[in-house]
Amino acid sequence: MTAKIVLHAVSISLFSALMTLGLYVIFFPPEEWGMLWNVTILDVPFIFFLLIQLLLIGFLWGVIQSGGMKKQVLSIEQQVDDLRQGRTFSKAAQPQTAEFSRLADKVSDLQRMWNEQVKMNQRLASEKVEQQEQKIQEMVSLERQRLARDLHDSVSQQLFAASMLMSAINETEPENRQLQMVEKMIHQSQVEMRALLLHLRPAALKGKTLSEGIDELLVELKQKVPLDISWKTEPMELERGIEDHLFRILQESISNTLRHAEASMLNVLCILRDGAVILRVTDDGKGFELSEDKAGSYGLNNMRERAAEVGGTLKIVSLPDQGTRLEIKVPFEGKEELT
Repeated sequence: MTAKIVLHAVSISLFSALMTLGLYVIFFPPEEWGMLWNVTILDVPFIFFLLIQLLLIGFLWGVIQSGGMKKQVLSIEQQVDDLRQGRTFSKAAQPQTAEFSRLADKVSDLQRMWNEQVKMNQRLASEKVEQQEQKIQEMVSLERQRLARDLHDSVSQQLFAASMLMSAINETEPENRQLQMVEKMIHQSQVEMRALLLHLRPAALKGKTLSEGIDELLVELKQKVPLDISWKTEPMELERGIEDHLFRILQESISNTLRHAEASMLNVLCILRDGAVILRVTDDGKGFELSEDKAGSYGLNNMRERAAEVGGTLKIVSLPDQGTRLEIKVPFEGKEELT
């Protein structure tokens, strides 16, 4: 294609030179035509010397013109390649020829339309994924609620009835240690069942503040589990996202305490100090070693991820037979305590 452009430009230039010479001779004919043949330069008749000179000038002018055309064509070709491969246009000089400039503008418009179409497709794809994830989360939540409701209406009620029955039997036979052990096992099963229900069907804040939600959760929990539960919360204005994540972390922590800690005491602290929200959950259970397996458990990772999402940190201190303390600290600026 480049060779064709050069040949085309040279042909036009030579034709233009010959036409110029022809017109000049027609309108300004020499007085003696023989002079063109008789006069010589370097033993070459003047007419041939003139033709050679015109041909050289035409050839050089054609090469110069073809170079400019080639540069403009390559610029547009680069734009088309960028468009085809989905790249941003390379910075190149705008073609000087009007026709090439219009063609480059049209390619640029096509590129902008293509980019907008790509962005719209990406946005639609992201929205579709988010809608699918939201739908899956809703289905999971509904299934968890259904499972929690079934467990509460069947297994939990049966455990309660078995506990009452064993309690009555043990009152008549207080010396039977095996029956007392059975009652204790049933009692522990009830605690674990309540922890499981709390995990499956976590209560939502539903318009309440974090302190109000904690108060309501712990008051209800205190009535259902044999734990010495104490807590301190301070009214504070937090973003809904921070409140929701801290409340979920608290629920996960309490669920872990009920299921694994075998604790007799649970203390919850939620305060605002030095520009940070501090949520601390402490129990006197059996504790655990912060081994790699434990540190990488799903529950702890979930709490860490929730804390990280609101810019906070999670710290766990636990030793065997010395209880566990979990503390989340979330930076919070621009808000003041409402004490």
